[in-house]
Order: sequence, then structure tokens, then C-alpha cells
Amino acid sequence: MDYIERAMKIARSSNCQGDTNFFQALKEVLTTIQPVMKKHPEYFEQHILKRLIYPNREIRFKIEWLDDNNEIQVNNGYRIQFNNALGPYKGGVRFHPSVNPDILKFLAFEQIFKNAITGLHIGGAKGGADFDPKGKSDKEIMKFCKAFMTAFYNSIGSDIDILGGDIGVGEREVGYLFGQYKILTNTYDSIITSKPLSLGGSQGRSSATGYGLIYFTQKLLEDQEETLKGKICTISGSGNVAIHAIEKLYEMGAIPVTCSDSRGAIHDSNGIDLALLKKIKLERRASLEYYALEKKSATYVKREHYDDGSNYVWEIPCFAAFPCATQNELGENCAKKLIENDVKLIAEGANMPTTPEAIDLFIEHHIIFAPAKAANAGGVAVSVLEMSQNNSLNYFSAEEVDERLQEIMSNIYIHIKKTCDEYDLGMDLISGANILGFKRVANAMIAQGV
Repeated sequence: MDYIERAMKIARSSNCQGDTNFFQALKEVLTTIQPVMKKHPEYFEQHILKRLIYPNREIRFKIEWLDDNNEIQVNNGYRIQFNNALGPYKGGVRFHPSVNPDILKFLAFEQIFKNAITGLHIGGAKGGADFDPKGKSDKEIMKFCKAFMTAFYNSIGSDIDILGGDIGVGEREVGYLFGQYKILTNTYDSIITSKPLSLGGSQGRSSATGYGLIYFTQKLLEDQEETLKGKICTISGSGNVAIHAIEKLYEMGAIPVTCSDSRGAIHDSNGIDLALLKKIKLERRASLEYYALEKKSATYVKREHYDDGSNYVWEIPCFAAFPCATQNELGENCAKKLIENDVKLIAEGANMPTTPEAIDLFIEHHIIFAPAKAANAGGVAVSVLEMSQNNSLNYFSAEEVDERLQEIMSNIYIHIKKTCDEYDLGMDLISGANILGFKRVANAMIAQGV
């Protein structure tokens, strides 16, 4: 285990001490790949860990733009191009006030392994800006997107680094970013995914992460001779991933009873009214408080009234829990409540939404845990399908995309389970996913030399 301390020491000496999210993600991977490190001494000989924990490039740039009052505004922009051993960099762009190098470094590091375990040839990256789209007019968002792309368009390309959507970056923002790249380069290259259909986007891309999460879970349960049918499920979040996870859970015959946003949480024992949720979140862009006003049978709990600071949704007894909101949202207290209520499975829809302490509790109590880098890989999988369609000019129907998504998520589970069996890991899917992704990246790095 000495290699863990050595690698963490190198990481801490070469990064800001406040990079807690990155250190957390790094330590999880380092701890879980111990079996493969013992079996493959060439990874030590080739100093794979030392080479892997340094991002290839960290880009920081200034974004100047004019608001509707013609006042000059300035934001920070970032792109972490972490590793491209398997293919061109690929990862989303996030617009949110919380964006900083630590969060993007952790997301880009996770993206390396998430992309690797899909079996698709893409590397890992992440980017964004500390810009808050909330309260901005459409023109302001357009001007910001164009300024963002102008500031760093020469660092990306269809064979270099392909962007994608993320928090605060939906089809509208992707369209503006793509349009500005086209103007600056006079090309129609596929440098960004999650595009609107009118710009060459893929059918099924917006639903891919949420649907993929449930497809992965269903495949896992089939292997355990279980099913989601008739089971109570709790979901956090009410964004793109959560909404489509709820939609697919209904299709599987499950009963999703919760959702949440930054202001509070909803529990609807009859099952979340999906049409109402979409109306509130996708059309009105309003708080979930309005859900309870329209559905008297539902319970709404404001964030400030959460018990012990834990999300109310995890207090509801359930068969399966799907954290789909944000990083480190499901902590130790939440885990204890879920365990007390006899939860059987946790499947992560957001990136690293469960704290290490909570994960340890789930493992201690033999609760099946599906990590984000496997369970929420559906989004990037369909993004690569979008890239393929753009390059071939051969576009798939929604049914064809969904069929391929199911196949990809099924294969991800099968390959992780095979890895677990090979290294005698039982149902430790975290270690299985990390080992599978690490081996693919490490072998590619060795094959390319130094």
C-alpha cells in the first residue's frame, strides 16, 4: 500500500491543498486498484501512477463579455485535458458559480475511467466557467457562450478535444458554443456533443444518462435474479438525469417517489407525477415548492428543515436509491437512514455523489453499490454515437440509439463483473470498475511509450 501514500504525496505537492474533491477521487482509485498493481509489476516499472495523476494540460483563461446594460463582466474559464491515451479528450462543459480547478480536476480524472470502461476510444477531460446562467437573459447567455468559445477555441478540435453539455450547459448553450466555433474556424467539425437535432445532435442524447443509469441497474439486478418491477425507489435531483431516470423507472414498473432541488425535496407516495415535474423544471424552471402546491398529496420539505443536514429523500424507505444531484450529497447520516430502512441497492446518477464514509457503510452492510463511473456512463456513450453519426452523416433513429445504449450499459456491467470475478472481488463494483478502466488506460500508455 506504500504506492498509495507516495502517489498521494506527489499529488498534494503538485496541486493546491484545497483540491479536496480531486484528492478524494484519486485516493478511491488508488485504494481499489491494489489487486491489479500486485499482478502487473510493469505498471510500477513504467511509473504509470506517477504519469497518470498529472493532467496533460490545465488551461485557464479569462472571459470578457457585455451584459444587457453594456457593462463589462469577467469570468474565469477552465479546461482540464487530463489523459488522452485511449483517444481524443472528451468531457462536458459546466457553467456554475461553484466551478473551480479542484471540481473540474476531479471530474476530468473520473472521466478518464468512465470513458475507458465504455470500451470506446476516448480520453478524459472537463471544463467550464464560474458563470451563473440563472437570472440571465437569453442574449446574455448567448454573448457569454460566444466569449467563452472565442477565448479557447484553438485548444480543441474533432480529433483533439470534444466538448459536451453538463450543469448549466444544455442544448441552447451548446448551440451557441458550436455556432461561434463554426464562425471562428469556418468548419462544421464535431467539436461538441449534446447538440440540438437541427445542428446534428443525436436522438436520445438528452435522456441517455438517466436511461443508462436504469439500464445498468436492471442488468445488475437480473444477474441477482431480482427486478425493479413494483419496487419503491428514491431519487435526488430534478435535472436532466433525475427526470429521465424517473421516466425509465416507470417504464420498468418501479415506483419513484422522491425528487429534490437546491431548495427542498418532494415525497409523493403515489409516485412522482412526471408530467408535472417536467412542466415545473423544464418549462417554468421553477422550484419544486410548486409541485406540492399543485399535488396536495405530496410532502415538500425545505432544505433548511432537513434532519442533520441530510437530504430528506434518503429518509424515505426504499428498495433502491439513486443519487442524481451533485457530488458528496449522500453522506454518512444519509447512509445510516437508508440502511435502517433496509435499502438493497445504491446506483449513482451524479458524479461522485456519495462520500467515502457513506460508501464504507454500504459495503460493510453488504448493500450493492453501483458507482457513477459505470452507472452514469450512458451520457458519454451516446455522445460518442453522436460523434460517429456526425462523421459518417448516417443518423440513427431514437429506437436504434436506445438499443445501442442498452447494449453498451449491459456490456459495461458484464465486463466489470468479469473483472470482479477475475480478482475475487465479489460484488465490489467500485473496485471492478476502477481496475477495468485503469488497465485499459495503463496498457494504452505503455503501448505509446514515454
